[in-house]
Amino acid sequence: MYKSRKILLIAPAFNEGGKIGEVVRRTPRDIVDVMLVIDDGSTDGTPDAARQHGAEVISLDRVYGVGYAIRRGFDEARRRDFDIVVVIAGNNKDAPEEITRLLDPICDEDYDFVVGSRFLASGRYGGDMPLYRKLATRFHPLLVSLFCGKRVTESSNGYRAMKVSVLDDARIDLGQDWLDGYRLEVYLMMKLLKLGYRTTEVPVSKIYPSKAVGNTKMRPIVDWWNMLTPIFVIGLGIERLVHGGRPRYAVVHEHE
Repeated sequence: MYKSRKILLIAPAFNEGGKIGEVVRRTPRDIVDVMLVIDDGSTDGTPDAARQHGAEVISLDRVYGVGYAIRRGFDEARRRDFDIVVVIAGNNKDAPEEITRLLDPICDEDYDFVVGSRFLASGRYGGDMPLYRKLATRFHPLLVSLFCGKRVTESSNGYRAMKVSVLDDARIDLGQDWLDGYRLEVYLMMKLLKLGYRTTEVPVSKIYPSKAVGNTKMRPIVDWWNMLTPIFVIGLGIERLVHGGRPRYAVVHEHE
């Protein structure tokens, strides 16, 4: 346990067999109680690579999307009574060694939600980051700040920590079908900002792997448009008009 909190670190992963093992290996086990990889229907060696380095693995029966995989991890956090859940990228672009930066505001200052930002002082970014991502990661937080009335420097960074108790709030409906992909992370952040939860940012590193080994699964137009959708849905208060549904979890094979 870290500062008397039980910590779950989840990494959604789709065909990250060459990188997920390094994510798990770098995870500080004196801080993280359980490292859980949610395998989103991978067809390579992702599950085996994660288990070889000591992670627990939940393998979905097909590809559902990163949002669905994260939501599955959140369910596990609630079911197993963790205090804090942290989400990290499965492609080794985040730094597991920096996890205490995300945890300390929750443990020491009672924040509810903490997002990593590469753009804060002491944050850093680099590697083979696509140009469209460089532009989009600057533009996206401007819109989030505008609609939420709170300045944020980064809104698309998936490296984040949250009190598990936040998931008990019925106003945060993560079970909607339209959140299965990249929209879930933006939706969750904006809901917490709009609902008045205590949120903050901390500096983190974001170093992209080389394009040769695969630096992102995000499609330049389709997926970035999807990440804009929650901004307008939540910002304009039209969530009730968006088609949704209850969680429809896949058949899974759990490897403890």
